[in-house]
Amino acid sequence: MNANKNIGCNVSECKYHAGNENYCSLQHINIVHHNHPAKCKEETDCGSFEPRNR
Repeated sequence: MNANKNIGCNVSECKYHAGNENYCSLQHINIVHHNHPAKCKEETDCGSFEPRNR
């Protein structure tokens, strides 16, 4: 997978994690919120996450 150096990521369980580098391999990610309006980072997530098949 090609690392996108503009999107840092250390969630190696995601299928889009760039392997040995802590980056995402996607060109674009979707950030979602749990509360409206979100007031802290814990109320947001990467909506592009998909679990890695192991």
